Amino acid sequence: MPGPAPDERMRPEGRRNSQGIRVDPEAEVTHEPRQAVLSALVKHRPGVLAEISGLFSRRQFNIESLTVGPTVDEDTARMTILIEEPEPGIDQAKKQLQKLVPVISVTELEPEAVRRELALIKVGGEKPDDVNAVAEMYGGQAVDAATDSVTVEVTGSKPKIDAAVEAFKQFDVQEVVRTGAAALERGADTLEKHD
Repeated sequence: MPGPAPDERMRPEGRRNSQGIRVDPEAEVTHEPRQAVLSALVKHRPGVLAEISGLFSRRQFNIESLTVGPTVDEDTARMTILIEEPEPGIDQAKKQLQKLVPVISVTELEPEAVRRELALIKVGGEKPDDVNAVAEMYGGQAVDAATDSVTVEVTGSKPKIDAAVEAFKQFDVQEVVRTGAAALERGADTLEKHD
């Protein structure tokens, strides 16, 4: 049967791999990771933290920080989980969390939500007055002083804490401990009202 030569035949559009299989352009899209703050109300009982951290471990979601504490309801605790993932990973993390039995509700907080972190920074004690001056610049205060060290408490946003730690490096930082983010929606919104 007559027809066009092989090199004259119509070819389907789209990229193909070496085996001639069409490559889905959506599957090739790479998503840049972003930070997301997930706020979850969970049942306040033993083992819940292990269950949630196990989920993140199995799914290989990277937890930047995780804080947990009781709420006004003694049967409920609130978790604030800061993750850095590409967009599909963030959606997947929310969906997987919602499937867990001890999780009551989950929401991703808006970027403008109130976020605070506490840091304790232990530095050399040779210049206590200078250490106090830097602490005051960041709204912090000395919470412990010895002959050879001063421990300062600073509370604020992550960039503020990062800047404070950087500023204290001039005093020989010996140790730093940070709580991770605690966050709430601005205004009258509450996690319960999202449901």
